[in-house]
Amino acid sequence: MDKFDRQILDILKSNARCSVSDIAREVSLSRSAVNARIKKLESDKVIKGYCALVDEPNQTKNVCAYISLKFDLSSSDHSCESYANQIHGIDGVQWCHSISGETDMMLYVEVESMERLNQVRDQLQSYPELRHLMTHTVLTEFFNKLNSAVHSC
Repeated sequence: MDKFDRQILDILKSNARCSVSDIAREVSLSRSAVNARIKKLESDKVIKGYCALVDEPNQTKNVCAYISLKFDLSSSDHSCESYANQIHGIDGVQWCHSISGETDMMLYVEVESMERLNQVRDQLQSYPELRHLMTHTVLTEFFNKLNSAVHSC
């Protein structure tokens, strides 16, 4: 993948409906070269698909939050990996990362209501070695460059 492929991907990530002609003009390549590159990116599964981000006027927005977890794992049979396996089954938890620093794990949660967010928190607080849980509720999403998931917060 070279600089032209990266430029093409950046354009498509910001506007998947951008025409091949417009992309060609933007990256200074011919339409046929851009078209061939897009086809190759698709066949190589670099481009996995195209989507429409829809904001339904009457749709209730989800509640999104980051939750940080700190465990006392010093004298336990538990590990971050074992907790991650349990957390994977909690509805609404979209991703779970082990991170460096004083926090052991960071979760990203999307749920339909504050009530459901509190239920998720209650589930997490029941873990025996949990020492600290902090929730950071998302107020505004200014941009999201992740192209593998569509968030509705």
